Amino acid sequence: MSCRVGDKKHNIKIMKKGIAQAAKIKANLIAFPELSLTGYLVRDRAYELAEPVPNGPSVREIEKIAKNENVHIVFGMIERSAKTSAILHNTAVLVGPKGYIGKYQKMQLPTHSVFEEKRYFRPGYQAQVFQTEAGMIGIIVCYDVYFPEISRLLSLRGAQLIVCISASPSIRRGFFETLTVARAMENTVFLAFVNLAGIEDGLQFWGGSRIIAPSGSVISQAKYDTDDLISATIDYSDINRVQAWVPILRDLRPEVFNSLREETENL
Repeated sequence: MSCRVGDKKHNIKIMKKGIAQAAKIKANLIAFPELSLTGYLVRDRAYELAEPVPNGPSVREIEKIAKNENVHIVFGMIERSAKTSAILHNTAVLVGPKGYIGKYQKMQLPTHSVFEEKRYFRPGYQAQVFQTEAGMIGIIVCYDVYFPEISRLLSLRGAQLIVCISASPSIRRGFFETLTVARAMENTVFLAFVNLAGIEDGLQFWGGSRIIAPSGSVISQAKYDTDDLISATIDYSDINRVQAWVPILRDLRPEVFNSLREETENL
């Protein structure tokens, strides 16, 4: 999906159209990119565009769409803290036929090269798995995929599908195509990568959304550099077969995690 920067009404209209198209092919989980509500490069407008979750008007509007179409929806937005307007989060929201289900606040905020997220956002601290009629769903956002410990935690908490919503520019395409396959394989989960498309302030986003099996096979692939809708039917029993073949989670060594923490604290 490409977005009109700062225009929430327009972007919801585009999302609503995509949801209707996906519902026609009987999709029960539909995902949109990182900050799909506002576009990515909003910069100092982030404060005026932010809304509380779940009680903001945009979440309520997308809730209504989910109820009307009987689907689950993941989308990205700027969340304003309920405690203070000074705190913003880069948030993924999950709603379903019965309303709001939960949210994930992006943990890793890139602040290098063209990225300046720490200037605006506070990092999240929780990696939660949501039990839904569409399965056990974990969510990460873009740069989080570079940090395998987050996806591993979601897997250990029971995730069958990890949804990674993203606003990755074209220069990072090779990284994301490799890392998304790796996260699926090393955790024996399905992974849906949903990326922004289009150009914002001269920065091109490469699209290329994809759905990946626990074996690492790409089972559905979107077009590059343009809006596109892809779908796949996934069978969660495939996870059991892959885990029996490559028992990665069985072979984890928790003492290594302890050493990793010690070394990281001493960087």
